[in-house]
Amino acid sequence: MENETNPMENEIIKKESPFLIPLALIFAAAMISGAWVYSSRNPKDIIQKTEEDRAEELANAVVPVEGVVLPTVWGNLGSKLVEAGAIDGERFRALYGGRGQWSDELEQMLSGQTNNNIVITRENAEYLLNMFWALGLANKNEILETGEMMTRTNGDVSGFASTAGWTMAVGDAMSHYSMHQLFDLTPEQQQMVDIMSRGIFRPCCGNSTHLPDCNHGMAMLGFLELMASQGATEEEMWNAALAVNSYWFPDMYQTVASYIEAQGLAWTDVSARELLSATYSSGSGFANIKSKSVQPAKSGGGGCSV
Repeated sequence: MENETNPMENEIIKKESPFLIPLALIFAAAMISGAWVYSSRNPKDIIQKTEEDRAEELANAVVPVEGVVLPTVWGNLGSKLVEAGAIDGERFRALYGGRGQWSDELEQMLSGQTNNNIVITRENAEYLLNMFWALGLANKNEILETGEMMTRTNGDVSGFASTAGWTMAVGDAMSHYSMHQLFDLTPEQQQMVDIMSRGIFRPCCGNSTHLPDCNHGMAMLGFLELMASQGATEEEMWNAALAVNSYWFPDMYQTVASYIEAQGLAWTDVSARELLSATYSSGSGFANIKSKSVQPAKSGGGGCSV
């Protein structure tokens, strides 16, 4: 008969049937589970997260979130700058207070005595830029008096961003230009500052620190003088100068780091001296790096004003 079943087939069905339902259930559950995993971890999301994580890793290599300890102590230079009039203390407090950025740390640097090494962070980098700017502008130094600032302008340096742009002084900024002996440098220390200032560039222009015509250049000059006056070694000064420049131009130096990584190297594989050279850190050098980089720079870095 047509409906008659082969006894052997019945036997096979009996033996296999205990496994058919559980396997089907497991398969269905796996399909449901798989669909849930797939929907919650879209491949585009995974790629994006990986890129974001890698960008943060790169950022932390260039500008560590915990900050960088610099080989120098600020001491009471803030109060000296206020006393000399190179910084108008009340206007300075009002500036940062108006931005909601004034803190006990900043007050201590401006008016107190700080005996710990300076630590530059993502949060205080701009403040340190302005403090070092005032220091570089006001401290008496032959680089300001006989260097490129003078020789390129026939002695009239009042129109530069680093001079006209400093609006936090008591009176005219030029009345403080290289006017205050805030500390002394030995001939050897002055020579080291002179040599290093010629080799440290900044991405906002094509000039070295020896021509400190903008706030970053003048601030770096002050920072070099401070480190040298306290006996920092040349290697310490190169490394610290790179750290400071990186916090002042974070997006730009992250682009440089991305370019270096694409060459199969790590950020730390290239010396600070080389990274601060015109090849990497001048305006034209950085533009060349940016054109070849897989990670274009954002608009990071401060302008040439307070």
